[in-house]
Amino acid sequence: MSDWDPTPPREKEGGRVVLLMLLGLALLVAGGYTAAYVVAGDKVPRGTTVAGVPIGARTQAAAQRALESGLAGRLDAPIQVTVDGRATTLTPREAGIAVDYAASVADAGGDQSWDPSRLWDYYTGGDDLDAVVSVDESALAATLDRLAADRPAVDGTVTFEGDQVRTTAPRTGLALDAGEARAALEEAFVSGESAVELTRRPTQPDIDAADVQQALTDFANPALSGPVTLLFGESRVRLQPQDFAAALAMRPEDGALVPNLDEQALTSLVDTEVSDHGAPVDATVALVHGRPKVVPASPGVGYDPADVSDAFLTLVTRPGGEREVKVRATVAEAAFTTKDARRLGITDKVSTFTTYYPYADYRNTNIGRAAELVTGTVLKPGETFSLNDTVGERTRENGFTEGFIISDGIFKEDLGGGVSQLATTTFNAMFFAGLEDVEHKPHSFYIDRYPVGREATVAWGSVDLRFRNDTSYGVLVDAHVTPSTPSTSGVVTVSLWSTKTWDITTSASERYHLTSPATRVLRTPDCYPNTGYGGFDIDVTRHFRQHGESALDHDEVFHTHYTPADTVICKKP
Repeated sequence: MSDWDPTPPREKEGGRVVLLMLLGLALLVAGGYTAAYVVAGDKVPRGTTVAGVPIGARTQAAAQRALESGLAGRLDAPIQVTVDGRATTLTPREAGIAVDYAASVADAGGDQSWDPSRLWDYYTGGDDLDAVVSVDESALAATLDRLAADRPAVDGTVTFEGDQVRTTAPRTGLALDAGEARAALEEAFVSGESAVELTRRPTQPDIDAADVQQALTDFANPALSGPVTLLFGESRVRLQPQDFAAALAMRPEDGALVPNLDEQALTSLVDTEVSDHGAPVDATVALVHGRPKVVPASPGVGYDPADVSDAFLTLVTRPGGEREVKVRATVAEAAFTTKDARRLGITDKVSTFTTYYPYADYRNTNIGRAAELVTGTVLKPGETFSLNDTVGERTRENGFTEGFIISDGIFKEDLGGGVSQLATTTFNAMFFAGLEDVEHKPHSFYIDRYPVGREATVAWGSVDLRFRNDTSYGVLVDAHVTPSTPSTSGVVTVSLWSTKTWDITTSASERYHLTSPATRVLRTPDCYPNTGYGGFDIDVTRHFRQHGESALDHDEVFHTHYTPADTVICKKP
């Protein structure tokens, strides 16, 4: 068998020519494509404008520079913005508007690419495009605030004052729509417009009139419709609306007014009614508007405040007759009850006495402070009053200052000087009330502003004023001081309130055992000169008559011995 090729030599040569032609055509196309890429691959399509600025047929960098140059003036071009007829001028830059040049060029087709469609766009494209705008949100917000002069919507409110419910009406506001305003400013910048019209639109409050009315109907009006009662064991604590209203409030939540309770304020209120720290407080009697009034006892109550607060908001919305709740508590009743206080019979002023003193700041301070501590004292039948125990030691911490006292027959300075003025006034109130004198000591020499034979001095730790309530009724002590001035005397008045038992009159003997003063020369730094006068004895009698009776029941004699007040001459030490 011999090799045999059926293809004639002329046909083989023709195939090679076709293949070479195809290869040449491919190379020609590739070269043209490459040339097209070299010309257009990294350039913006021809004829392209951004915000009216021509950037076509430029590289990205060149296009950005052209765009920045073309829009620079526009960023600072004034725009007249009119809001509801009120015109203001600003620039886009002031409003926080800027151009993202790179993004604007990229959107215009300025990115580098071998994509045939991208190269085709270069030669056939050329759109008029908007710039890509960036916004400084804080600057824009500040600009809109300035432009708008917004009138914010006002929520309706419900508040509690005393035993009254107060409301404020809601109010519709006016505000720019931030989205609309932003779009309008961006459009004015991009298009080169010099004027923009903006309109404020009504804004609605979160809490409207219907919400206020619902809060009144559902909570506020029922809450103050009457008192509520808390039961602590057998003790009832009745809270009036004017007392607990301060603990109530209504706060906005999800477009409605909801009740809110100040638990601390409520707990403080309840504590004042059941006494502090869970200890019972005895009843007493106090002057209220010039008349004795029984101050009720308070039970000592231990309780968990949450047991009160958890139920309180529901309790105050209940109708009358159902506004009562039991509170888990431990209860200790007062030893001296409200009924006991009423039995004291403190109803009338049974004695009053007034003394006067010359001007001195130390007297105003010391007498005023002592009166403050004495007033309000209640003596039960059989109890003894002690001025030293009631007033306490005369120290600066206790509110006293230095003043003159009598020591060893002469005047000295010491803390609490002047308190004897209150002692003398209180002694005389006791004297005319007919109470039992337990201890009193007259001054060592007579002071002419005091009733002769009816006065008392005190000294902490040694000399006291004490008297016993030997009647069947309680006694309330009321002490009042009108301070002295350089032109007026000070006034001290002590009154005793009780049920009158005795009508008291008094008489005094002549002065006897008269003595003359001596003269003393002192060379001490604390020497105070004094013009002396003589001493004497005197007897004062207290006459007792049963109240309303004319017959004398008995007498009581007070004997007083006054030593001379020496003349004191001070010389240099």
